Amino acid sequence: MQSDPVLVTGATGYVGGRLVPQLLASGYRVRALGRSLSKLKARPWASHPKVELVQADALDLNSLLPAAQGCWAAVYLIHSMNPQQKDFVKADKKAAINMMRAAEQAGIQRIIYLGGLGEESGWLSQHLRSRREVAEILQMGSVSVTWLRAAMILGSGSASFEILRYLVEHLPVILAPKWVRNPVQPIAIRNVLNYLQGCLEHPETGGQTYDIGGPDILTYENLIRIYADEAGLRKRWIIPVPFLSLGLSSYWIHFLTPVPSYIAKPLTQGLRTPVVCTESRIQAIIPQKLLNCQETIGLALGRIQKQCVDTCWTDAGSITAPEWLHYGDAPYAGGTIMQTGYRIILDAAPEQVWDPIENIGGQTGWYAADFLWSLRGLADRLFGGFGHKRGRRQHTELYTGDAIDFFRVLDVQKPLHLKLFAEMKFPGEAVLEFKIRSFKQGVTELRIVSRYLPKGLSGLLFWYMLYPFHRWIFFNMLKNIAQTIHKPILRGPDRLKPGRLPKVPKRR
Repeated sequence: MQSDPVLVTGATGYVGGRLVPQLLASGYRVRALGRSLSKLKARPWASHPKVELVQADALDLNSLLPAAQGCWAAVYLIHSMNPQQKDFVKADKKAAINMMRAAEQAGIQRIIYLGGLGEESGWLSQHLRSRREVAEILQMGSVSVTWLRAAMILGSGSASFEILRYLVEHLPVILAPKWVRNPVQPIAIRNVLNYLQGCLEHPETGGQTYDIGGPDILTYENLIRIYADEAGLRKRWIIPVPFLSLGLSSYWIHFLTPVPSYIAKPLTQGLRTPVVCTESRIQAIIPQKLLNCQETIGLALGRIQKQCVDTCWTDAGSITAPEWLHYGDAPYAGGTIMQTGYRIILDAAPEQVWDPIENIGGQTGWYAADFLWSLRGLADRLFGGFGHKRGRRQHTELYTGDAIDFFRVLDVQKPLHLKLFAEMKFPGEAVLEFKIRSFKQGVTELRIVSRYLPKGLSGLLFWYMLYPFHRWIFFNMLKNIAQTIHKPILRGPDRLKPGRLPKVPKRR
């Protein structure tokens, strides 16, 4: 085993977040690369003695070069499906070129790239074509590249699995496009990780391209029936509808599942053509038990039921706190930050008050007006947002970067502070904070503070339209949190000083 570290790009993503701890457990030194250092630091493996945390952006060669220095191999797991990236194909190409150049200049010996399956001749979705182009760019350099071409990846928290889960659990009758009868060859995330690690351990895989898939070749229609059986559900009826286009399919998935249309669309486009391995050479080089679909779905459901989902599709991407949170001013001239806050004082220890805060969202709900939260989530879905169905990865613990319904965790300091950034579609930027302060032994104050930076007149109207509901919702949230921990209220709920924060001169 090499003494130099392995560079794992996309280390906070779905695959990377699972590969890093597996490599560490096997004795590798790992340099985990991500765009957000705070997200990296929040990972359970962040304090491992053999891991280095590096913040870098693959779109910035100058930040990527020092991250690659001293590594003997790199696992490339970067693929742009970010709605803020209007031209993801162009972004993918630029990132791949930067990786190729950084690897050459840093003296990296090998690159392991996880791409997608797809027929080399014939029609390919833009998503699969982009992943093929990334491989071709990486192979243009002098560094040896191993290209693993994976089919649909199944596992707890994967986007493909979440689409399947929500469709089957919520629809006894499924109107499906005709591609549900195209053949696919799903592979378990566990097997994908073993192949990635195995390539590092087998130098003969350098410069090679391998198809990786599970033991089953079936249709998406078969997958629906298998999931229903494993979940103990009644038989699902699938009715193929020839006029249901890919665009309509992606928006249908958007409304019925937590996966937004900008992710659902490339995934469904990839199913238009057969996604099946054309060769299986890697099985002789890296032998392992390939999990079939029944086993994979059963294991995934077990981890979801136990609230032990290691990584989720929502983990991917950077987290960027609004500039005005750091500096106290709006990112454009004349901006005014609106705020409202409420507090309650309880006869309880800070740790006791923290428990329901850390459990908020997902299956727990928001301790008041859950119907209104759901209605707001539905409106968000109608405007192309995440909505409230995203839930949360784990029920009992929160980490920086985690998704909670339509919020993202900006910062968490147990048991004192939780800061959430709203990822809803509305004219402005909003942050919701929970602050806990201990006055003396056994007496604790809990504050809920909402801050909002409106954008234009519509942003102001949006704030004042919701303002009357804040008092009722936040008052009841505070009271219900007290009831949840069965502790007496010493004072409140009270309203904190309302109104606006003063305008701050622009920084020079």
